[in-house]
This record gives sequence, structure tokens and C-alpha cells, in this order.
Amino acid sequence: MQIKKKNFILILAGVFFAGAILMGAVCAAFLYSPGYAITSDEKLKEIKGYIDKYYLNEYDEKDLVDGAYAGYVSGLGDPYSEYMTKEDYESWMASATGNYSGVGITFSEDDDGNFQVLEVNAGSPAEKAGVVEGDLILTVDGQTYTNSEVMAAAIRGKKGTEVTLMLFHDGKEKEVKMVRDDIVLQSVTWEMLDNSIGYIKISSFLNNTGADFKEALQAVEKNKAKGLILDLRNNGGGLVDQSVEVADELLDEGVVCYVEDKNGKTETYNAYDGKTKIPAVVLINESSASASEILAGALKDNGYEIVGTKSFGKGVIQTTIEMDDGSALKLTIMQYLSPDKHVIHQKGIKPTVKVEDKEKTEADEQLEKAEELLQ
Repeated sequence: MQIKKKNFILILAGVFFAGAILMGAVCAAFLYSPGYAITSDEKLKEIKGYIDKYYLNEYDEKDLVDGAYAGYVSGLGDPYSEYMTKEDYESWMASATGNYSGVGITFSEDDDGNFQVLEVNAGSPAEKAGVVEGDLILTVDGQTYTNSEVMAAAIRGKKGTEVTLMLFHDGKEKEVKMVRDDIVLQSVTWEMLDNSIGYIKISSFLNNTGADFKEALQAVEKNKAKGLILDLRNNGGGLVDQSVEVADELLDEGVVCYVEDKNGKTETYNAYDGKTKIPAVVLINESSASASEILAGALKDNGYEIVGTKSFGKGVIQTTIEMDDGSALKLTIMQYLSPDKHVIHQKGIKPTVKVEDKEKTEADEQLEKAEELLQ
């Protein structure tokens, strides 16, 4: 979903989606900043002079300019706001819609700063190479990263090109070489569990997630499910309107969430009358973020049981503004509030029933608790 100039369409970019490559903190001196002494291009010229005189390697001046733009925006200190080159923006757009070239993995940053694989797409280059859930990504093509979105951009690339990941796999380092391929994400899957309980998992919110969820819910209803488990664990977010579409299938007429800008002005996203009659329980964990928190927060405020651990706590909204040259600026412009006006950013959604998924057991304790609540 793109936003050209002033025609803003709001999105919540999950931590798994790619963004621009940040090339340093050099301020673009040609960007005017009132009240700041160095606003002419003199310092930039001075820096370039030293580069030309002393820098050992060859360089592309376009990279320096793009780095200046990126550095200027990174000076905000906001991990979700960034400048994207045309190429990075196209890559980011592909991931947001669910169609891109890459290796077919979803990952997130844990509390210790590790990048952990959360999901591996069936039939993807990553699955064929032996990458599994739980692997830690140490480097991409020999380079380490501190930003998940920048790493995601590095992993993706043109179909047919090669990328090498160094993983921490099964207790030791493992180098994996893969050839990128076209990846089409399926964000909604469903099945029937024992005791006539339906199970729907949403891995992210893409362009077709709302429609796919509706189809999955209809299938569960046709199977005469007596209960539904909605799994939002490891869902890093995505498109706001798609999370609202899902909420509309589970809520009667009312508020799904509020969004509030820097001036305190609020807008409301609503659900319409009519919802499934199947009782449902929602699963979340510490990697449930952004749009998945909008959905979980709306359901919690409307009386649904939320099982698992506290969610990630990304409750701010970005918009992307496309420039004339195809590059783009992604800016945090709003925060969202639950129907009861609870702030989510840096706080997360607390489950109504806290259950840890114990790593040392093969059982899924959170899923088991959800099933128990629906008996």
C-alpha cells in the first residue's frame, strides 16, 4: 500500500518488514533546520573534501547523498521512521503486500537483541536449506546488523541471487547459502482441532488478510466448530485496515481502535454490526506487535479471553510518503488506543490468562490453555 504526496494511508509496519538501509548519521546540510547553526552546505563540502583527499576506496556520490538523507531522519531517534531509496521502498512495498523475492523466513528481535527465526515458509529456499524456527541469525553476507528492518532488506533481493546467512543452529554456528526466489506469503491458515475447536493463525496483516480470514472463519463455521482459537503469536503486524477487517468478523458494531496525532486529534476505526456466534479465545506472546495488538486490544476490551504473555508494545503508526524520484519517507505520525482508550505503545497488551510457553517441553501450554477455556 503506497502513499503519494499528501494522500496519506495509514499503515503499521511490523518489525519483520523491511525498510531503508541506514548509511550513517551525516545530516544533509542542504536541509534547512531553523535555529541550528550549521545549515549551509559548507560543512558537507568540508567533509567531502576530506573524503576525496584521504579516503582509500572508490565511492559512489549517490550513496553519500542517500546516506545523508537517511542519517538526517535517523537523527529523530525513532526506530520506525526512516528514509528509503527507491530500491529499498520497492522492496519494502513488496514485503508489505506479501509478494517479494527472498528466502522465506520471518524473524524478530528478542529482549537480548538476538534476531530469532519465528517461521519458515513451506517450500521456501530457507526450508530447503535446513533453516528452522528458533535459529538465530548472526550475519547476512558476513555483515552484522542491529536493526531488524535493515537486516530484512539485506536478506531480500533479486530472484536468482545468492545470500549467505550465519546462523546459531542447534547449539553451534552454521553457514547457510541460499538462492533467493519469489515468495508469496499466506498470512492466514486454519484447521480443526479435537473436540470440534477451530484454529485460525494469522502470521501478519497483508493486503488480503481480511478476506482470507473471513474465508477461514466460514470454513470453521461450516465444520460446526463449538469454539475458535485465534493465534496472533509471533505476528509482527502489518496493515491497519486488515486488522480492522478481522475485528469486524468478531465484534458487533462499535470501536475497534482510536488513532491520535501529535495535536491530540483522534480518529476512530469501527466494526459494523454482525459477528460470528462462535466463542473465541486469542493467543498472543511477546512477538505479537502493531496491528496484531490493535486486534488483541479490541477483543480484550470487548470481553474476549487473551491467553499467553504480554505483547511487544508497538503502538505507533507510520505513514509512507512517496517522493517524486521514487524514494520514500516513513514517519511515525500517530499512536493508537484500544476501545477503552488504553495506551499500547511501550506497554503492550496484558493477557487475561498469563501462560508461558515452556521451551523445555514439546507441549504448547498456551494452546492447551485456550482449548481448556473453550471446553
